[in-house]
Amino acid sequence: MLDHVGFQCGDLAASAAFYDAVLAPLGVSRQMDFQVAIGYGSGDHADFWIGGLSEGDGFRESHIAFAAADRAAVDAFFGAAVAAGAEVLHEPKLHPEYHEHYYGAFVRDPDGNNVEAVCHRPE
Repeated sequence: MLDHVGFQCGDLAASAAFYDAVLAPLGVSRQMDFQVAIGYGSGDHADFWIGGLSEGDGFRESHIAFAAADRAAVDAFFGAAVAAGAEVLHEPKLHPEYHEHYYGAFVRDPDGNNVEAVCHRPE
């Protein structure tokens, strides 16, 4: 449904290292790198972008949920995020308050955004 999503990052290098690590288990990699903006995707299209902080005052938390093919990919995302130093918001688990098969893990990226990997399939 979305064409692309972008975040401004206070430390682009730290954020790029974080997303390189946590998106790899989900089959997502860098597709484009313009030094001031980096695009990630799982095919030939970058639909998630990070860029240097260039406008706006203060901090407004953003949330992004990345689709995972299965629960093992959610677990791998979580492991990579913790290894990259992410603050844990919610360890991988079922969230029946969303729906019966919603399996997700939530962490904070280096800029404090809420980043999730989610699988909607049953085991």
